[in-house]
Amino acid sequence: MKYIPEIQRRKTFAIISHPDAGKTTLTEKFLLFGGAIQTAGAVKSNKIKKHATSDFMEIERQRGISVATSVMTFEYRDHLINLLDTPGHKDFAEDTFRTLTAVDSVVLVVDSVNGVEEQTRRLMEVIAMRKTPVIVYINKMDRDGKNRFDLLEEIEKELPIRLHPMTVPINSGKDFKGVYDLSKKRLVLFSPGSKAEDVLEISDLHTDALDRAIGEKDAAVLREDVELLEGVYGQLNVNDYLSGDIAPVFYGSAINNFGVKEMLDTFIDIAPTPRPRETTSRLVKPEEEKFSGFIFKIHANLDPKHRDRIAFLRVCSGKFSRNKYYRHVRLEKDVRFTNPYSFMARQKDVIEEAYPGDVVGLFDTGNFKIGDTLTEGESFYFTGIPSFSPEIFKEVSNKDPMKTKQLEKGLNQLTDEGVAQLFTQFGGNKKIIGCVGELQFEVIQYRLLQEYGASVQMNALPFYKACWITSKDPKKLLDFTRFKQANIAEDKDGHLVYLAQSEWFLQTERTNNPDIEFHFTSEIHK
Repeated sequence: MKYIPEIQRRKTFAIISHPDAGKTTLTEKFLLFGGAIQTAGAVKSNKIKKHATSDFMEIERQRGISVATSVMTFEYRDHLINLLDTPGHKDFAEDTFRTLTAVDSVVLVVDSVNGVEEQTRRLMEVIAMRKTPVIVYINKMDRDGKNRFDLLEEIEKELPIRLHPMTVPINSGKDFKGVYDLSKKRLVLFSPGSKAEDVLEISDLHTDALDRAIGEKDAAVLREDVELLEGVYGQLNVNDYLSGDIAPVFYGSAINNFGVKEMLDTFIDIAPTPRPRETTSRLVKPEEEKFSGFIFKIHANLDPKHRDRIAFLRVCSGKFSRNKYYRHVRLEKDVRFTNPYSFMARQKDVIEEAYPGDVVGLFDTGNFKIGDTLTEGESFYFTGIPSFSPEIFKEVSNKDPMKTKQLEKGLNQLTDEGVAQLFTQFGGNKKIIGCVGELQFEVIQYRLLQEYGASVQMNALPFYKACWITSKDPKKLLDFTRFKQANIAEDKDGHLVYLAQSEWFLQTERTNNPDIEFHFTSEIHK
């Protein structure tokens, strides 16, 4: 129980959204409030060509999208915040899904102009399944977008969540004047480009001060809105939020730093501290004395000057200490870390210790895979870390035979990160990459060239799905792999995989081969 003060200081959350909803901009504003950065990097004027702190891969800077989950730690109001900025692009949803296993709550950014979009739906399904607490930030209120109440209705209709407005917007687009904070009973006025918000304490909405501040017409609409919302929603029940049933909603404009502080302050007040986690053998509680944690992400070449590989560890219980030996459950061996890191995006600081909720970067020489567990001796795995069956396949052709070694190393390291899987044709040496989205191939091709000097061509293959195959009868498995050789490959760990050309072929093989089991994730080999 001695770690409770440290545990209660910590809040670990992810920011998620559809691409271009303003997620990275919001991340940056949080860092500004926490004093972690001094200037906003999202300013894209001709004079200032800086980029968002969390978009650190060259391809992200060129494309203006986040393709890797970024981890940032900062302090705010005596709390230690671990913020995970996730890729918004659907082709990198797997990375985001895994990141959601490492956080205790989520901030969902919705674009007021476009409303709920496809990627938001997919992410919210995963969040609802896990009952993760959510706060919604409706962004870009200074743009002409959807009606404030239509937006609430759309979000509730499209996503598996009930909403609870915490602020009420006054107009939108060029007429946007600010918000009224329902819980703190105050008016927060909007002025674009202003560093500080103009706040008026107005507990009685029928005062003349409201008419003077926003004009009689808007004051009359606001009084009606507040009466309606308070009648429908009442006070926020924090327990309903913590159980994932109700999502508090804030309106603002992240680029103008508006409405961010109200949300961040509420987040600090109500967001959960590190929570218990399920394992294959028992429920692990954060306040337990013994350390445990799991790897949810691996990133090669975080620092291009040093060919390093960093495994991201979420601490789940006890205290993690530098230079102490821990049990690597899958490899059944003890490992220790001389230089564990905390992160400010690309910047790394060596730490002596970490507590539940913290995300630690571990220098990795190839020992780790996503989902690996570290403990102080106990053998279990943390559950619910998704692996996936790829849906798009391409053969990798080496354009420069002199760089074969570099290509081999690059393919192994980049596919360890978990956004793509590497297969080798059975009995041959054809390298096949399997991904969920097309953009991942572009990123891998680009990184192979930039980080490893290996130039490749990627040729599409006519496969529909990859299935891991096992059988209780070794002879039946051998016969199947021999007859279906053109469709058989091995994954990086030497496990057999069947590459099906279509759903019909897959169903036919499953019917014709009852002794062969077809698996859609690689979890079976844990």
